[in-house]
Amino acid sequence: MLPSEFYGRDTALVARDLLGKIIVRLSGEGIAAGRIVETEAYLRDDPSCHAFRGMTPRNRAMFGPPGHAYIYFTYGMHYCFNVVTAEEGAGEAVLIRALEPLEGISVMAKRRGREGIKDLCSGPGKLAQAMGISPELYGHDLAREPLLILEGKNRPGEDVVITTRVGISSAKDLPLRFYYKNNRYVSKK
Repeated sequence: MLPSEFYGRDTALVARDLLGKIIVRLSGEGIAAGRIVETEAYLRDDPSCHAFRGMTPRNRAMFGPPGHAYIYFTYGMHYCFNVVTAEEGAGEAVLIRALEPLEGISVMAKRRGREGIKDLCSGPGKLAQAMGISPELYGHDLAREPLLILEGKNRPGEDVVITTRVGISSAKDLPLRFYYKNNRYVSKK
């Protein structure tokens, strides 16, 4: 498990440093695990951040301790999984945008109703569905089962792209999206 100090730092740095880490989801269906290959940082003073206008019942987890899950429902159909970052009360988080599936691929495929591995976790809604991440994990400590983030490894020659975020209407020009340049599981290049 990653120590809480890992998450309690500058949100953009945490977003970059989460690349290569492993998300593990334990459930009655089995183990599902994937390597983080794409993230986006959301800062409190950023109009596209859910915490921009202050704490609400929906975003209260963002103001909690770092290293906990912030899960929300979007577009009336998908859950998105975020990791709370910075100091408690900051209202900042990192959206996990894409994973490279590692283990439990059949479990992920069943949850998604798809066979192809490339499309299982290549987007925030897809990865939440494939990993079985849903509202009961809202505010969950990511150093404990059934949803964990573990240390991973960067692979030699993996270049990180720093660019603008996807699918937002304000603060579109901020370079707060991070992904592995040549990884085929990234949602959008």
